[in-house]
Amino acid sequence: MQRAVDIYETQFGPEHPDVATSLNNLGDVYSLQGRYGEAEPLIVQALTIYETQLGEQHPYVARSLNNLGKLYRAQGRYGEAEPVYRRALTIRETQFGSQHPDVARSLNNLAGLYYSQGRYEEAQAMIERAIDIYQMQLGPDHPDTLKAQHNLRLLQETINQ
Repeated sequence: MQRAVDIYETQFGPEHPDVATSLNNLGDVYSLQGRYGEAEPLIVQALTIYETQLGEQHPYVARSLNNLGKLYRAQGRYGEAEPVYRRALTIRETQFGSQHPDVARSLNNLAGLYYSQGRYEEAQAMIERAIDIYQMQLGPDHPDTLKAQHNLRLLQETINQ
C-alpha cells in the first residue's frame, strides 16, 4: 500500500484525495496490526487532506474519523475516541440522512466504545437504533444486520450477568 501512496503522490501531488484514501487505508491496516504509532499519523494526514480538499462535511472525512476512532478505542483512549466517532456520526447523518447504513455503522462503532467503557445502557440504545436502520435498509438477513444483532445479544448477556 505504501507503493500506492507513492504512485498517487507522484501522479497527482501530495494533497490529492486519492493519496488520502491510500494513506487512510494503510493507516487502518497498521491499526488492525497493532502498529498504532505508524497508523495514527497516516490517518490524521488523510483526514487533513480530505478536510482541506473536500470539505469538513464530506463522507470521506467521516471514514477517516471512523478509522481514527477505532485506533483510539483499540488503545484505550476512550476520551479521544468518543468525539471522533460522534463527529463521524454527525457528518453521516447530515450527508446521508438518519436512516442510511453508514449512520448505522457509526452507531455500532459508538456502541462498541460504550460497551468497552461499561456504559451498557447507552451502548444498547445505539445498537438497537443501528439494527432498526440495517433491517429497514438492508433487510433482516444482511450480514451487517446479523452482526449488529449478535452484538446486541452479547451486550444483553453482559448486562444480565
